[in-house]
Amino acid sequence: MITKKNISVVLGTRPEIIKLAGVIRLLGAEGEVVYTGQHSDADLSSSFFESFHLRKPDLRLTGIGGAPRGAQISHAIAQLSEHFMATRPRLVVVQGDTNATSAGAQAANYCDIPVLHVEAGLRSHDRSMPEEINRRVVAVLSAMNCAPTVRSAENLASEGISPARIRITGNTVVEALKESLPSQEDSLKVINDYGLRDNEFVMATIHRPENTDDEIRLSVILDELSKIPLPVLFPIHPRTAIRADSFGLEGKIKRLLYSPPLDHPTFLALASHARLIISDSGGIQEECTVLKKPLIVVRENTERPEACEAGFATLVKAGSDISAQAFRLLEDMELSRSLETLPCPFGDGKASERIADIALSMASGEVPPYSEFGDLSNSSVR
Repeated sequence: MITKKNISVVLGTRPEIIKLAGVIRLLGAEGEVVYTGQHSDADLSSSFFESFHLRKPDLRLTGIGGAPRGAQISHAIAQLSEHFMATRPRLVVVQGDTNATSAGAQAANYCDIPVLHVEAGLRSHDRSMPEEINRRVVAVLSAMNCAPTVRSAENLASEGISPARIRITGNTVVEALKESLPSQEDSLKVINDYGLRDNEFVMATIHRPENTDDEIRLSVILDELSKIPLPVLFPIHPRTAIRADSFGLEGKIKRLLYSPPLDHPTFLALASHARLIISDSGGIQEECTVLKKPLIVVRENTERPEACEAGFATLVKAGSDISAQAFRLLEDMELSRSLETLPCPFGDGKASERIADIALSMASGEVPPYSEFGDLSNSSVR
């Protein structure tokens, strides 16, 4: 019989809250939530606990949000190690590739506690990305890697991770989106509140360092967005707002329909009625395949090639190509209909159940179950 709080779920950002909410609820009294506060802005963090009907975190770390990457990870490791030594959970669960993910896995390892990594095996093969380093470090430290797709499982196997430490579960984003997506009636009300018309606007988000920390690149991206012949709704991430202000680019932002950050249901309501989405977000690359919307990915590379290969996403490496690609997609009158027929490559909406079952089994000292969803049996990688 598992005692209370034997599973510690460590998270620190909005996407982690969204993607782990279903797992946390299924763990129930067996799990605790430790929030590092990597996203210190309430609009990007605390409100999301409420949106997904989650209790307040059992522990909230201090001194993390806004600190440099090295300080975030080191401060989090110190606080998490102290907490884990005092409470001795049987398992630590982390998700994705954030600094909170890396810190949680390292602290657990130092305390000799097994780690379960959700959304394991994604690879951009670009070591200049902090996220790439984080997810590679966590893969080595994890006792169990829950890979969302066969490709991500193959990535892990090719790096020498034993198949016994890999389970293919699907991605929890599928059920998270379906839970958060407002009804058609409520969604139409949202777009009306923003003065927009169904299928006659573009949704854009930009926040990654490769786009926001380079003045010329950010300027070009904003110019390209302003060339699009439909209204462009631009919820502005705090990081982007700070960089734009420091570069003197506020005037270029004002040419767009900019807004503060959005909660998840509001974002999905708008995205579900946009004609086109433009973003550098990893999560939106997954969400567009559930919403059946075309996406322009403003990145040098992507760790989610499945969205591109399935036909939902187009990778644009040069910011100056955004408007040209947008024109091409907007002029394709059959695109929307064809996307509706394509299956989502990220799962069937049961990933949270599979991951919770694996976590509970590990906390009980049992061998985690394999999933009928997929394994490496048909893979060329062994």
